[in-house]
Amino acid sequence: MSAEHLPVLLVVVPLLAAPLIVLFRSGRAGWLLAVLASMVSLACAIGLFVQVRGGTVISYAIGNWAPPWGIEYRVDVLNAFVLILVSGVATIVSVYARTSVISEVPSDRHYLFYAMFLLCLSGLLGMTVTDDVFNIFVFLEISSLSGYVLIALGRERRALHAAFQYLILGTIGATFYIIGVGFLYLVTGTLNIVDMAGRIQAVADHRPVLAALAFMTVGLSLKAALFPLHAWLPSAYSTAPGAVAAFMAGTATKVSLYVFIRLLFGVFGARLVLQDLPLLEALSLLSIAAMLVASLVAVMEKDLKRLLAYSSVAQIGYITLGVSLANQDGLTAAVVHLFNHGIAKAALFMLVGGAALRLGGCRLEVLAGMGQRMPLSAFCIVIAGLSLIGVPGTAGFITKWHLVLAAAEAGQWLTIVAIGASSLLAAAYVWRFVEAAYFTAPRHHGVQEVSVGMLAPAVIMTVACVYFGLDTSFTLGAAREAAELLLGAVK
Repeated sequence: MSAEHLPVLLVVVPLLAAPLIVLFRSGRAGWLLAVLASMVSLACAIGLFVQVRGGTVISYAIGNWAPPWGIEYRVDVLNAFVLILVSGVATIVSVYARTSVISEVPSDRHYLFYAMFLLCLSGLLGMTVTDDVFNIFVFLEISSLSGYVLIALGRERRALHAAFQYLILGTIGATFYIIGVGFLYLVTGTLNIVDMAGRIQAVADHRPVLAALAFMTVGLSLKAALFPLHAWLPSAYSTAPGAVAAFMAGTATKVSLYVFIRLLFGVFGARLVLQDLPLLEALSLLSIAAMLVASLVAVMEKDLKRLLAYSSVAQIGYITLGVSLANQDGLTAAVVHLFNHGIAKAALFMLVGGAALRLGGCRLEVLAGMGQRMPLSAFCIVIAGLSLIGVPGTAGFITKWHLVLAAAEAGQWLTIVAIGASSLLAAAYVWRFVEAAYFTAPRHHGVQEVSVGMLAPAVIMTVACVYFGLDTSFTLGAAREAAELLLGAVK
């Protein structure tokens, strides 16, 4: 494997493996190919990350057509960091998926599940690595269309409704995004992000540029489930098969947020985003609303999957809050929380998916006494939940600490109060599980832990929530470097 071809290999390998699975029409072969393809993509992502640390940028011209005329894959520390998250979560979840899919998906559709899984992975990786705004749209549609199918494979009839709702809102989001791309191409004559960034400042006052910013912001906010454009997310996450919920919660919204951050700072830049328009102020208000309102709804939820889904909306608010602060600590918090929340929520949905299979559901009353019947799963849910709260020693604490530093630097003391209040609400909804699992009499007897194939990947991801809270050299180091890169782009 030539190192120079790593940017394209990490996308092409899962993209080619998907039709092979359809040809084999075997669930077992599909699972093996999904695991292998995910591992290859992870290896490529790690190789790219090692090369770009320290400020190096890798440019790969597809078909040897030099940018900006051809499509360019461009890798720096920011998207290499996101590539590791996406391919890493995919690798862990693909191992977990074997037992989950057997239990939750009809046997004649197993191979289709793995084909769609790899298409979704390929689309998310492509969105992250490409430096072409139209190519982002192409990969966005690949990941979205396969994601709709994955959600619809859920056992409940509600999964079809959730998939249809996601399809409608996702299509609106993609349409808004591509309209914005059209406006940008109209005034700059290019689709390459780096080339566009160099040309857009001369025409920043033109109305098509302002319209493009508006359309792309709304479109990507829909895809990222930014409050109040999050209506599709709770139903999608709560009705999808466990492996799908874990994969999408850990990756899909994070990639959309990455694209939003990249375009905001890398294309539109300081003049529009930081000076002329109140975009960051509006983003700050919506972020705080997400942190508080979604957390309040989560506290009142009786279904643990829906509780975690609303928690995701609140946690997305932390990421966009960091973006809105637009300083070193704020952007560091935003980038590092892409990773920290991704691993925590993937762990939680894997654990809850296993509990639902063993106990027959994931409503809190069904999970009563889980701490006695499934002690390791319950303990891991608590640990990952502590990361959502931001308890010191977990990955979530790193995010909230830097958010507080960023808000203090900006003199936004009410924002610090909002961060504290949302953390208390997170403690309240995590406590609801603790109360059910440890302080309520068991409703099920003779229940055992899920199989090693399901439990081991979830435990690994839970351990990562603690490890990256104690050793921040990788996550925080990469996030700081990425923040410097983003701030440098707007100077």
